[in-house]
Amino acid sequence: MVVAGAGAAVAVGAGGALAAGAFAGEAKPGKATASASSSEVCYKLTSETTEGPYYIDADKIRQDITEDKEGIPLTLALKVIDSETCRPIANAAVDVWHCDALGIYSGYESLSTGGGGGSAPTDAPSGSPTGSPTAGGGGGGGGGHEEPTDDERYLRGTWKTDKQGRVTFRTIFPGWYRGRTVHIHTKVHVDGEWTDAGYEGGHTCHTGQFFFDEESVLASAAVAPYSTSTTERTTLTEDTIYDQSGIQGGLLKLKYDKKNIAKGVVGSLTMGVEPDATHDGTG
Repeated sequence: MVVAGAGAAVAVGAGGALAAGAFAGEAKPGKATASASSSEVCYKLTSETTEGPYYIDADKIRQDITEDKEGIPLTLALKVIDSETCRPIANAAVDVWHCDALGIYSGYESLSTGGGGGSAPTDAPSGSPTGSPTAGGGGGGGGGHEEPTDDERYLRGTWKTDKQGRVTFRTIFPGWYRGRTVHIHTKVHVDGEWTDAGYEGGHTCHTGQFFFDEESVLASAAVAPYSTSTTERTTLTEDTIYDQSGIQGGLLKLKYDKKNIAKGVVGSLTMGVEPDATHDGTG
């Protein structure tokens, strides 16, 4: 069950103008390319990934998940469609969650101290390029779950898609921790019911992660508080969860001032999902 928190939805704000045009270049749903055969799906299925150890069945129904965390403003402009029909999926519940600028997850602060010290989140499989530590529980590639250690819930939230399958979140550019490239987790729930209490029932049809190109990550690393991190960083090509397939694998399309990323970033992506399937990321 997803239960509504005390905070109401907050407007997208400064990034909204960019977010509004984030999908301007996309083909309209149901429009196949001239070269596509009738047997081909109109949109590739977005890659499924591990849930990771730090998922919390969301208790914050909100679009602005920033709370008081410092970092580069990030607007996530997402769209959810049926990968077979290309039709938008309305009223789906979309979860997003990620670490802060120094690699710390809310709900699990005692397991990830950030800044290169202490144990780190363990959602990277063993043998990752940067030697991800195993302390803190079995997060591994299979998505083993850890129980929350505190009541913090920053950088976590759930919101529903509109009639066009779109949903927007306001957050900050994530930092990094040992063993993983910069990323954001997501889930898409369908066939449930929105009530005064939040979202109930249904099933999870997609569990994935969003990724950032190296140019944007290097630019963010020059901005405080990211610049204060002493944690070894895993690059996009070294990451053991990203499948190197670009947009299909969750690589965000980013818009920002290349001379001043601190002004803010808009990341957009269309997720092609299987609404009748169950992909909860724990297998």
